[in-house]
Amino acid sequence: MIPAQRTLESPPVVAPKAASPVTLVLLLSLGHFMVDLYSGALGALQPWLVRRYGLSLTQAGILGGLLVFSSSVTQPFYGVLCDRWRNPPFTWLGPLVAAVFISGLGLAPGYWALLVGVCLGGAGIAAYHPQGSSMVTRGVEEHRGRIMAIFVSSGTLGFALGPTYFSTVVSAWGLERTWRAALPGIAASALLAWGLRRVSWPRKPASSGGQFRALASVWKPLTVLYLLVFIRSIIQITYAQLLPLYLYRERGYSIQTASYTLTAYLLFGAVGGFLGGHLADRLGGRRVILWSMAGSVPLLALFFLADGPLAIAGLLLGGLILLFTIPVNVVMAQELIPSQAGTVSALMMGFAWGLAGLIFIPLTGALADHFSMHSVLATWTAFPVLGFLLALRLPK
Repeated sequence: MIPAQRTLESPPVVAPKAASPVTLVLLLSLGHFMVDLYSGALGALQPWLVRRYGLSLTQAGILGGLLVFSSSVTQPFYGVLCDRWRNPPFTWLGPLVAAVFISGLGLAPGYWALLVGVCLGGAGIAAYHPQGSSMVTRGVEEHRGRIMAIFVSSGTLGFALGPTYFSTVVSAWGLERTWRAALPGIAASALLAWGLRRVSWPRKPASSGGQFRALASVWKPLTVLYLLVFIRSIIQITYAQLLPLYLYRERGYSIQTASYTLTAYLLFGAVGGFLGGHLADRLGGRRVILWSMAGSVPLLALFFLADGPLAIAGLLLGGLILLFTIPVNVVMAQELIPSQAGTVSALMMGFAWGLAGLIFIPLTGALADHFSMHSVLATWTAFPVLGFLLALRLPK
C-alpha cells in the first residue's frame, strides 16, 4: 500500500512536466517572436503616420520614444513581479495586448490616440520579456548561451520581420485596416495559454530588501554590463525606429524598399545574436563583447560613407557583428544573480534598451530637424568605441 500511495502522490510533485524543456523553449521563443514582431512595427509605420497626420520629425521621435519607454524602460517593474509571484500570466497575455493595440494604430483618430495606443501596446511587450527570459534558462546548467541565443534570436527575427509584415498589410489593405495584423498575435497567445497552462515555477517570495541586497552585491560588473547594453542599444534602437524614414527622406528609397532594408538589417542582427550565444559558450562572453564593439564600427561607418550595394553591405554586416552581444549580456547577468533572473534580464533586455531609445530617438529627431538624419545617425556609430574601452573592465 505504501509504495502505491507514493506512486499516486508523486505526480503533483512533478506537475510542471506538462511541457518538456524543448517544448518550453519553443513555446517561449514563439511568444518572443510575436511580441517583438509588433515591437518592430512602428519603424515601418512611421512614414505613413508622418504623411497621414502631418507629424514633424520631433513628433515622430516622441512617438518612437514612448513605445520604447512603455515596452522597455518599464520591464524591471514586471521583472520584480516575476521574481516575486509564483506564476504571473505575462507570457500568454503579452502577445495578445501587443497585437491588439499596435495593430490598432491605423484606427487612431489623431496624434494623442497614437500615443495612447503605442503606450498600451508597449505594456504587453514589456510584460512578456522578463518572465520569458527567466523561464527559458531555468534549471539549465550547460549551454545556457545557446538556449538564450535561440530565445533572443527568435525575438530579433520577429523584430526584423515586423516592418515587412506591417508594410505588406498596409500596402494590401490600407492604414485603416492594420487591425488585421493582430490575428497572428491573438492566435499565439491562445497557444501559449494552452501550452503553459500546467507549468508553474514554485519559488520562495523574496523580500524587496533581499532583492536589493542581491543586486548591490554585484553592482560593479552589473553596471559595466548595463552600460555595454546601453551603448549597443543607442545604435540598435535608433536604426530600428528611424532607418526607413531616413532612407525614404534622404536617400530616395521608396517606403516599401526602405522597410525591406530595415528587415534585412534586423535579420542579420538576429543571425548575429544566434552566433554570439554559440561563440560565448566556446570563447567566453568578454571576448565576444570586445570583438563585437571593435568590429562593428568600420562596417557601420561604411554605410554612411558609401552608396549602393557597398553601403548596404556595411549596414548588414555591421548590424550582425554589433548584435553578437545580445544573449551574452543577458546570460552573464543571470549568472551573477541567479535568484533574480527576471529582474536582471529586464535590466539587460529592456531597461537599457529602453532608456537608450527614450533618450536618443527623440534626440535624433530633434537634431535631424536642425541638421540632417544622415549626420546624426552617422555620429552615433562612434559609441561602440566607448563600448570597447568599457568592456576591457570586464573580468577575464
